[in-house]
Amino acid sequence: MLPLLLSTLLFATPLLASPVSPRQTTRQYIVHNQCPAAVNLYIAGAFDSTIPQGGNVTKFLSTGAGFWYTDANLGTPTAEGTAKAGFLDDFYYIVTDPTYINAGISVAPRDRPAVDGFCPKIECDSRDCANAFTQPPTRFPSPSNIAPTPPYYRCPYSNTTYDITFCPTGVFPPLTTTLHPDYTVQKCIDVRGAVFANGTPVQIYDCNGTPAQNWVLTRGGTKVQLAGTNFCLDAGSSPANGVGLKIWQCYDNLPAQQWYYTLDNRIALEAKGFCTDLPNGNQANANQLQTWQCTDNNQNQVWTI
Repeated sequence: MLPLLLSTLLFATPLLASPVSPRQTTRQYIVHNQCPAAVNLYIAGAFDSTIPQGGNVTKFLSTGAGFWYTDANLGTPTAEGTAKAGFLDDFYYIVTDPTYINAGISVAPRDRPAVDGFCPKIECDSRDCANAFTQPPTRFPSPSNIAPTPPYYRCPYSNTTYDITFCPTGVFPPLTTTLHPDYTVQKCIDVRGAVFANGTPVQIYDCNGTPAQNWVLTRGGTKVQLAGTNFCLDAGSSPANGVGLKIWQCYDNLPAQQWYYTLDNRIALEAKGFCTDLPNGNQANANQLQTWQCTDNNQNQVWTI
């Protein structure tokens, strides 16, 4: 029985001491980028640095340094559409936008035992993760020897280093969205007649909230999949200027369905030099989309969420 009591006391001592120990004012944060591209780091609403893919950066800042986030993958510098890590004294937490999450994020106290609910690693990779706030908290529980109820988390050890990781899964989370021609939110990429079958043309149409206009994709290499179905945007076996786009049953590693959603909002066929194109920029209903040689500053090839 004595070893068990001793073990309990050893783990409990830092927790019991923490409410009356001197308050730490600064700490070390190490920010890691496991996303498939370089990301910009923002701290407390201000741009800090660009972290290369696979890289990290170390910061020594206050224990309440504000939110840590990135604007990668359709996030914003002002934090809309992002997942954010927050800290206050020895509390830490995640806040997500309920409409969109641009990049997963995790927070882990370094070299601290996860005991009795204290000091766990937390991670959020989707907009509906249960261990995150959807609005920044305005009040915090009083420190005690009982771990707070999630999504509050606490690690009451002094001089704790925190690891913050963007894209802990190594990829950007998929996005289910409508796609609009060059920021024209009244028009959407649409499956003609909502006929979900091989060969149905993909067109431009008034946005109407139907399943024929909901697509799943990510930044970078991606399929462009019709949400809730096994049909994908397909360029055919011989893509060329003027070839109409359609849906087709999704297949892995099929060149006709291997797209790349660029940072400047183009949906390009990988390694082919062709982009998803709105013929003549004509936004009239039923205008079928096509492949066309990718060209700079061609607004007919810009597709926004």
